[in-house]
Amino acid sequence: MRDKRFIAEHLGGPLKKKQHYQLITWAYNCSEHVLPLLGERIDERLKNALNVAKEWKEGKASVGDARKASVAAHALARESSNPTAILVARSVGQAVATAHMADHSLGAAWYALKAVKHAGKSIDAERNWQDEQLLPEIKELVLTARKSRKI
Repeated sequence: MRDKRFIAEHLGGPLKKKQHYQLITWAYNCSEHVLPLLGERIDERLKNALNVAKEWKEGKASVGDARKASVAAHALARESSNPTAILVARSVGQAVATAHMADHSLGAAWYALKAVKHAGKSIDAERNWQDEQLLPEIKELVLTARKSRKI
């Protein structure tokens, strides 16, 4: 069931526009943080998706643009045979999809954690880093949602 706290105010939920922007920023930060797991060659679809997420926050991209970029990132995940690359691409896809539904931000963080785990790095260190990126206006929202979903 969807956490109603992530429903935007203009759709009848409690989530303020500022919080939605903070969630997408946090989500793309989580995804960008794991991009180095891919090495030097980052597919343009991932770069584009992260740019669209930033542009959406600045009012320079539509939700439709974000959805298309998310679909492209998830297509890349389906094309890949490398498990870490799949997880990073899914993280990016979820990050940009945050424009459409704010709770996708949790998916960006979750896939980033899975990518870190698959790459043999510290999940605890990554989770702590993610938590440090949370701004006060969204910290409780994210941490309680993460706890209830066991992320």
